[in-house]
Amino acid sequence: MKILDDFHSTQIFKRRVKVLSTLIASRVPQGARILDVGAGDGLISNLVKSKTSDTSVEGVDVLVRENTHIPIKQFDGIHLPYPSNSFDVVTFVDVLHHTHNQKELLEEAKRVSKKLILIKDHNSDGFLGETTLKFMDDVGNKKHGVALPYVYLNKTQWEKLFEGLSLKIMQWEKHIGLYPFPLNLAFDRELHVFVTLSV
Repeated sequence: MKILDDFHSTQIFKRRVKVLSTLIASRVPQGARILDVGAGDGLISNLVKSKTSDTSVEGVDVLVRENTHIPIKQFDGIHLPYPSNSFDVVTFVDVLHHTHNQKELLEEAKRVSKKLILIKDHNSDGFLGETTLKFMDDVGNKKHGVALPYVYLNKTQWEKLFEGLSLKIMQWEKHIGLYPFPLNLAFDRELHVFVTLSV
């Protein structure tokens, strides 16, 4: 397993951080205040800040790590410890499949965001979709003690969830390019989505 962890850290993680920070930065308005929900070590959000103009970034997480790249508060996994309309943008990067409280978390994101909610998560449609996603989750998260309930939604379920919360899909991107060839043939496909929602 150590060989797999080392390969993931050196080859996959660095590319993922670069791709996702660039993608998020391209969607963030100038001067935005950003909240990263489930921020981890805050590396992606810190890179977003460096790639955007006059933005500020802070995060929340259930497990706050000892060393983080941005200020991160602990929260209970549902209630965001901020007043309504505190942020311009709320981001979720591979967070919502780690909870059974997706609707409640998105309701909270809608409450605290004035403009956008940005979500990078998974789409379980496709051949062996859930099996592949579970494998990726195990490799990327078990070593950090992250909860792994494997709550993967398909596109229809995502759309129903957003519609029920009156969140408008502005963009649904299914080709993100997280993996280099030939790994993309197994692990990209359309298993990863990036969704831009207006509140």
